[in-house]
Amino acid sequence: MKQSEINEASTADLQNKLAEAKKVYSDFKMAHVISPLENPILLRTHRRTVARISTELTKREVQ
Repeated sequence: MKQSEINEASTADLQNKLAEAKKVYSDFKMAHVISPLENPILLRTHRRTVARISTELTKREVQ
């Protein structure tokens, strides 16, 4: 998910996407523990997506 998409989304939408992104990241992490993923870079990509969304939500709470 690109930063521009995150900035344009509503807060409620971001909260839904954050929950979904955390679930996907968790699933990838568990799958990687059981048997290594073909592309382990996906773990980093999903972890950073979770961080971007949660950072935007925190920024909106502060404002």
